[in-house]
Amino acid sequence: MKSWCKTLLACGMSIGMLSACSSSDVEEEPVTPLSEIQATVFPQVSWSANVGNGVGEYYSRLRPAVNYGKLFVADRYGKVEAFDEVTGERIWQNDFSSAFRDNALAKNKGARLAGGVTASRNKVFVGGESGLLAAFDEATGEAVWHVMAGGELLSAPTVGEDVVVVNTGAGTLEAFDVEDGTQRWVYENQLPTLTLRGTGAASYEAGGFFVGTADGKIAVVIKNNGQAAWEQAIYTPTGGNEFSRMADVDMKPLLVGENLYAVSYNGNLVSMEMRTGRIVWSRSYSSFHELAYSGASLFVVDDHSRVYAVDRRNGLELWNNSELTNRDLTAAVSFKDYVVVGDFEGYLHFLNKSDGQIVGRVVVDSSGLYSQPLVVNDNLYVQTRGGKVIRVTLP
Repeated sequence: MKSWCKTLLACGMSIGMLSACSSSDVEEEPVTPLSEIQATVFPQVSWSANVGNGVGEYYSRLRPAVNYGKLFVADRYGKVEAFDEVTGERIWQNDFSSAFRDNALAKNKGARLAGGVTASRNKVFVGGESGLLAAFDEATGEAVWHVMAGGELLSAPTVGEDVVVVNTGAGTLEAFDVEDGTQRWVYENQLPTLTLRGTGAASYEAGGFFVGTADGKIAVVIKNNGQAAWEQAIYTPTGGNEFSRMADVDMKPLLVGENLYAVSYNGNLVSMEMRTGRIVWSRSYSSFHELAYSGASLFVVDDHSRVYAVDRRNGLELWNNSELTNRDLTAAVSFKDYVVVGDFEGYLHFLNKSDGQIVGRVVVDSSGLYSQPLVVNDNLYVQTRGGKVIRVTLP
């Protein structure tokens, strides 16, 4: 079995250090084999389609987006496609690499899409490792505008009214006009010496973009001027070397009511007041995954693929499940009465929300799952490393 490694990006360090996590000299932690379960729920694959060649073994957070009655999907190599959400019929397709080969991508090695897909304001926004952000017409798939951001785009763009922002690998949050791509502002955050490869998308609420930083902070940036309303560290890095001091907030802050929830690598899971940034409670968890919630429960997948439920009112742990340890789980989603995660062998696991027991399982594609499933009404959409988009339902 192959274990995926959360890639490290070092600033000013040697290439040899960068490759350390894939070195044959480093002993991989054992992957927990799947055990028999007493299934009480039986998920089914109800529809699937191929979209390009997927993402292969590359780091990626590409996942589908749904809006306007369509499912929008992209692959690493430039395919961007729209499907009818109900029937699965392909409505349009475009090729990112071909569309921008003669200008923005002339000096780059293909599209290298990794920055997620966002559908809003009658457009579909997609970004990639080259820094290219493009907007497509949601109805026709025609390219509307494109810009080059100041760093890699490794998470989904976020739309807030008339502005779309991207969180770049260079530590900047950059805002562009949704209609024509004119740059509005740039918010800069200094990167630590060593960070995880990846960035979290921003969340938008009440005129502010909430974003995690590589040095363990949450910042809220005002939409109209790009100035920070507040910044708050959720974890203060400690330790004797750069690895132990890594504290990336590499996820999209979860906004619920008047509070936000965030988690850092090597650090803490916190509840914060959205208006002031005051920390309500803090608990020790390490994760680079998105959070999910249902009612009063938060669901966390940590950096060793252990799954937790935490009371979001006080941070007390409700249950934990270590049966899927080191199976490179996706971020969790809340789906009906279940917490759902995918793994590197292509299984979707359904955990009971009340106690964390695994009560259902289905294999959807042996190439593996890597990004958070998408819940739309009674459907669950997943994207596989091999290029499939699959809809899963419960009978």
